[in-house]
Amino acid sequence: MNSNSIIETINSLFGNLFSSIDSTIYSALDNITFIDTDILNSYYFEKIFGTTTSNGFLLIANSLLLGFVLYYGLTYLLSSLGVLQDNVQKPSQFFFKVLLGGLLMNSSLFICEELIFINSLLSQAIRTLGHELLGGDICFSELINQANAIIFLENFSNNIFSIDGILKIIFSFSFFNIIFSYSVRYIMIKVFILISPFAFLSLSTPSTSIFFKCWLKSFIALLFIELLASIILIVMFSITYNSQDITSKLLLIGSLFALIKSNSYVREFIGGINTEISDSMYMLRTFMK
Repeated sequence: MNSNSIIETINSLFGNLFSSIDSTIYSALDNITFIDTDILNSYYFEKIFGTTTSNGFLLIANSLLLGFVLYYGLTYLLSSLGVLQDNVQKPSQFFFKVLLGGLLMNSSLFICEELIFINSLLSQAIRTLGHELLGGDICFSELINQANAIIFLENFSNNIFSIDGILKIIFSFSFFNIIFSYSVRYIMIKVFILISPFAFLSLSTPSTSIFFKCWLKSFIALLFIELLASIILIVMFSITYNSQDITSKLLLIGSLFALIKSNSYVREFIGGINTEISDSMYMLRTFMK
């Protein structure tokens, strides 16, 4: 087998791989990035969360609420008898906080749903504005169509070792990074919804209220990534690409890295948790050493 046959085989293999990626991965990326209240429409998720105060996570949270009341009653009694020297908050203040925390706790699913709905509306408004201004859908599926039609053309399928072929490899594998990172975000949003009753419950006592602040900051940050991704996509679509201009192709690759690092940008701006695959793998390797 001569070198030309080897190159043709490699080109064919990569061409089939890229074709498969283009037809499957990008529509999935739209679904996990631009979320709405449908994320809550799962029978098993509702069962885990709890449909009433007597099952699921809501049952555990309400049990803890009762535990807070019993603990306060014991500490207040011991303080009144002089056994404890610590200052205990007044019963009126405590029961007001417990009542407020209990109401918010049992309404936590509704509150999370409304936050997701508002974030979805803002994201949709940004992408609709982009559609009106630029005349195309602001989504990942449309992005790959334009990238293949305008930038990469068919050069990568003829020679994977050309500049366009190398850029196509970077482009496709960057999208793999993005879809894994945004998949982690999708899962973590569900996790934060599940623990939301405990976050609202933590408002009942001053010593645990810090948990609510951390939860709220992280949950808002996870949602905000969608807004930043929508803005980055608008910027990507606003660039005039030319198949003969290497600068525009490099700008496209740079925009992909901006999407990959969007979680880092949000964490630097408002805080939150890390969902980047590369950083997570590095932390895992460090832990295993």
